[in-house]
Amino acid sequence: MADIVPGTLLIADPFLKDPNFIRSVIIICDHQQEGSFGFVANRPFTYTVGQLVEQLQHCDFRIHYGGPVQPDTVHYIHMRPDLLPGGVKIANGIYWGGDLDALGDLLKDGELKESEIKFYLGYSGWSTGQLQQEIDTKSWILSEANKKMIFQQEADGMWSEALKNLGGEYEQMKNYPIDPQLN
Repeated sequence: MADIVPGTLLIADPFLKDPNFIRSVIIICDHQQEGSFGFVANRPFTYTVGQLVEQLQHCDFRIHYGGPVQPDTVHYIHMRPDLLPGGVKIANGIYWGGDLDALGDLLKDGELKESEIKFYLGYSGWSTGQLQQEIDTKSWILSEANKKMIFQQEADGMWSEALKNLGGEYEQMKNYPIDPQLN
């Protein structure tokens, strides 16, 4: 996969040491000339949405670390455009954002399951050319997002699963130590 488009997965190189992105899988929601934007898909917090968002205080869904940019903002992706209008399609079956009033009602009425939506605190962002530079220096391995992986409830194995899905040399990377000098 050569082009960065919405729905691209960024899989952290096994030796990437940036503490914000060690063994992370990021789903890109927007990629423009001016920069890129996405969420770390595999790092849940112990907090729930209701603990952090007053308007959604009845919601006990987990919230995830989206990235180091604007950590005081909440974002979401979902797979239910039929219930939650106004979202932007970023991949097959994956939508970013949507009508906030509808979201509140759906959550209050229990019509949206936790397996159908993921909330993020903050986001991951790159300025013009920055993401391409990181890809060129092999900080990231590119893949395509799929609904099953992004919305799985167990985030711990997502990084290994993403590499395994690529097969070949990438599948072996899941066994690499974080710091090869300690091996």
